Parts: sequence; structure tokens; C-alpha cells
Amino acid sequence: MNSSALYRDITDFAQTTPGWVRSAAEAWTELGLLLFGALFLAVWWRSRTHDPRTAAPAVLAPLVTALAYVGSELVKSTVREERPCRAVAGAASSLITCPAHGDWSFPSNHSAIAGAAAVALALAVRRLALLTVPMALLMAFSRVFVGVHYPHDVAMGLLLGGSLAALLTFVLAGPTSRLIITMRHSGIGPAVWFTGRGPAR
Repeated sequence: MNSSALYRDITDFAQTTPGWVRSAAEAWTELGLLLFGALFLAVWWRSRTHDPRTAAPAVLAPLVTALAYVGSELVKSTVREERPCRAVAGAASSLITCPAHGDWSFPSNHSAIAGAAAVALALAVRRLALLTVPMALLMAFSRVFVGVHYPHDVAMGLLLGGSLAALLTFVLAGPTSRLIITMRHSGIGPAVWFTGRGPAR
């Protein structure tokens, strides 16, 4: 897939936006990840008062997101696609420094993390989808807007991350809920603190 033309259109558009918009896009590409991290903590803390089956997706959310990142990195190191800010002739300059050669473009790790986090958090607390899905989409768009990814990089990143998060949560939810039951019954301080004193079953 070649989305060079769309990449040029988006980066050309980025150059016409006010300075505060460009600054916000640059900041969001990193700060969005921190906000997902804060949501992981909030959802985990909330889960400590819930039954194990409800708590399991919340406990798993950061883990499946990390595994989705690993999956994305494996694909990236296999495909080895050059960054568009280096490869697309005639494109506007990227708003942030173009990553070094060897820091490959496809898929977008940021988008994979955002897609995985959005799905994992929504599986833990369904109404959070109203927040996490737009966050992930904005994160993905921002990576093209600032000029360091092709549109197909971020689309695949979202798809890969979200799919892996859903699959891993489905596979691991049962074992995790049983582990939570064991930890709540263990009487071991740190284990009980981590899983909370919610319903044991």
C-alpha cells in the first residue's frame, strides 16, 4: 500500500495550521500515552472492589497493551519501511525531528499502543470507549500530521493493536480471574493489596 499522496496532503495541511495547533499535535503524540497510563491506573484501582471476572480485564489492560507493542515492533523490524519524512520526495518538512534511519515506519508503534489501550480499557469499562477510541484516533492522526508516519502505518497500527488487545484479553481473562481469586484468598499483604478486597468469587 502506498499512501504517499495522502501523506503529502496532510503534512501540507499541517503547515497551514496555527502555531498552537502544531504545538498541540506535537505534544499529543507523547502526552496521549501518559493519559492512557493514567487511565490504566484509574481502571485498575476501581477494579479492586469488583468481582474477579470484572476485575480481570482491568488488570490485563496494561499487559495486553505492552504485548501489542511487542507485536508491532516485531512487524516493524521485519517490514523495515523507511520513514516518509525521509522517503517522500516533495513533502513538507516534518514538524518534529525525523527518526533516525533504522527506526522503521510500518506499523506505527504509537498507534498500536493507542489502539490496544483504547480497546483494552473499553473492555474493562465499556463506557470508556467514548473517550479512548477518539483518543486513539487522534493519536494516530497526529503521527501523520507531525510528519513521521504514512497514513497506512497508523491505520495498521490501530488495527494490529486493537485486535491483539481484544484477542489477548479474551484468552487471558479466565486465567487472570482465577489468579485474582487465589490472590484475594492468599492472605499475603501485597497480593491482597494489588487485587483488592472485593468479592472473592
